[in-house]
Amino acid sequence: MAKQSGPWAPREVPGGRPAACAAGVPPVELGHDAVHTSSLPDGNRTTDQQIAAVADRDGRIVVTKDAGFRNSHLLSGSPARLLVVATGNIRNDDLLKLFESRLAEIGEAFGLGDFVDLRRVAVLSHRRGAES
Repeated sequence: MAKQSGPWAPREVPGGRPAACAAGVPPVELGHDAVHTSSLPDGNRTTDQQIAAVADRDGRIVVTKDAGFRNSHLLSGSPARLLVVATGNIRNDDLLKLFESRLAEIGEAFGLGDFVDLRRVAVLSHRRGAES
């Protein structure tokens, strides 16, 4: 979960690597504040509903590959803002490069909508209620 000034926080991290790097979260040097689930009271066992509630309370964006957050956002509006990483399998280094190269587009997309898809070739912005 992340604040607008730093909208990156992953749902989970594979392989026990450092949270920010493994999940493709842009480094702090790029000016983004991230909170990983491992730092929440229930750690990586924090439920999706709890993650969404914390993100909404703190004005953060949930960054995830998990389709469950998309469904929750579209059906209930929580999390209020969502970045879905829709790249399929991708190396961590390549994912970090993708975030870095698309950072401005991601920010612009959140200016247009509350749900953003990050894909290898595009950044797509959606507004809740505008989905079919």
